[in-house]
Amino acid sequence: MSNVMVLDAHTLADYKANPKTAYLAAEYERLEKEKQEALSVAADDAALRALVEEERISFERQQAELLAEMERILSREHEEEALPSEAILEVRAGAGGEEAAIFARELALMYQRFAEREGWEFVPVDESESELGGYKQAVFDVRGRDAYAKLRHERGVHRVQRVPATEKSGRIHTSTASVAVLPIRKKPAVVISPADIEMEFSRAGGAGGQNVNKVETAVRVIHKPTGIDVRSTSERSQLRNREKALAILAAKLSELAEESHSSESAAERRQQIGSAERSEKIRTYNFLQDRVTDHRLKKSWHSIERIMDGDIAPLIEALEAIA
Repeated sequence: MSNVMVLDAHTLADYKANPKTAYLAAEYERLEKEKQEALSVAADDAALRALVEEERISFERQQAELLAEMERILSREHEEEALPSEAILEVRAGAGGEEAAIFARELALMYQRFAEREGWEFVPVDESESELGGYKQAVFDVRGRDAYAKLRHERGVHRVQRVPATEKSGRIHTSTASVAVLPIRKKPAVVISPADIEMEFSRAGGAGGQNVNKVETAVRVIHKPTGIDVRSTSERSQLRNREKALAILAAKLSELAEESHSSESAAERRQQIGSAERSEKIRTYNFLQDRVTDHRLKKSWHSIERIMDGDIAPLIEALEAIA
């Protein structure tokens, strides 16, 4: 009896439909056909049975190798889909007014420097600045190996405790900023109906020369059923900004769908950002004590300036160890 798993027609069709495994599946099918032909010829010929038995073993060994390779390819593909190499990182100012906006920008710079250490691309998609140059909200496209796998642990509310530069009395302030990390998958789980979206076009702000001043390249996409609002302003063309905004919208809708499947109400979409109140925190940055504490790990690190300069690998590695 054979100890090799013989693929049924449906499974073989699935392998043949995938460009990465199509050739291997065709080869598997060819071997199966030749094996069956050999077995058929030897069915009524006792003299050939021993020879055909050796051939059968050879055929099935090759088939087993092909099957293992196809499974490896699909397993890697599924892993890449679950933990893609592209993610959207959103940073928003929370409680604390202008100091919160300044802290939000510092967090964004921290992630940008970490991305540089990792060799990733870190591209602004949309930025809304406060009066003193902080971030009310900023969105970044991050691309690189393990980008989402590592950054996913950063989502939540970050708290800072320090004396702001604008504080004349020397009083310690506590402010917050929230971070959201959304995977950008090649095959979005949610299909967006054109009837459900509304698009607005405007001139992109900031540097960019005459093109920015004269052409409406910035895109705003509104998903009418959920009210989700996405902007993309960083690309030079309206088409590219439109594609980017739709990709971010798909990621946000996929997140909502996943929460729904987890029996969480869509109205309670606070898994990542919460309400940004001071009590809802995953990490505290205490400048006076030169300490960063991750409350999920109940562990602290010192040298806060180094951490803010992008040296957050030890924190991420510790979180990955318990993920």
